[in-house]
Amino acid sequence: MTKRLHDKIAIITGSGRGIGRACALRYAIEGAVVFVNDINADNVAKVTAEIIAAGGRAVAHHCDVTDPAAVQALVDHAVKEFGRLDVMFANAGGSMPKATHLTSVEEYRNVVALNQDAVFYGIHAALPVFMRQKSGLFLTTASGAGQNGVADLAAYGAAKAAVINLMRVIAVEYGGMGIRANSISPGPMGTELMRSWLATMEGGADAFEAQVPSGRLGTEEDIAVAAAFLATDEAFFINGVCLPVDGAVSALLASPRPGKPL
Repeated sequence: MTKRLHDKIAIITGSGRGIGRACALRYAIEGAVVFVNDINADNVAKVTAEIIAAGGRAVAHHCDVTDPAAVQALVDHAVKEFGRLDVMFANAGGSMPKATHLTSVEEYRNVVALNQDAVFYGIHAALPVFMRQKSGLFLTTASGAGQNGVADLAAYGAAKAAVINLMRVIAVEYGGMGIRANSISPGPMGTELMRSWLATMEGGADAFEAQVPSGRLGTEEDIAVAAAFLATDEAFFINGVCLPVDGAVSALLASPRPGKPL
């Protein structure tokens, strides 16, 4: 395989599991040095070891990305170790599904802190490095909930919408300096958690999956392949976009809907 990310230095937050782990593995396969970050130190150690065992290069850095000082230290670590940073991938995120009127102010702020504020902290920390280099990619994992209304995801959807627009603003402001900023919007994913939830619905996962135009639920690797491509030099002119990786779900007039609970 051609190592399209040869010697690129990439930070991927939330890469201790799920989509982030898949992206870290893919970046390493493509030749990047990956800073594996997660709030769970054990997961950071496992993924870092997994990459190294496969012949890749990885550095473990456990921290909470909702702490701006911790994010600054993460970026400083990469620059001190390698003298540069090529990709700041703000993947860490998570939702707390709940009806808006039942969502407390504290819950709202926690969701926004992880999904929106943490992305800005990464930009704030890495932007001076990118400006000095006159190159660099900001990438974030967005969501369809940030582009269309999804019930019970008010805080999460608002945060993801903000992040999508933040990437566009950064692209417009700093594109002339060789800096890019893009989002990836995953579709319905075939994770164990998702399938367990769908199993409680009428028709189960099969009925839901049948509504996806591409005929199946997404995989973490689907996202990782897209994320790796956006980090290549060939993708230089792709800037300020939110790329749906969703099997054409966002092209539908209406998104797939689960059945009624059993």
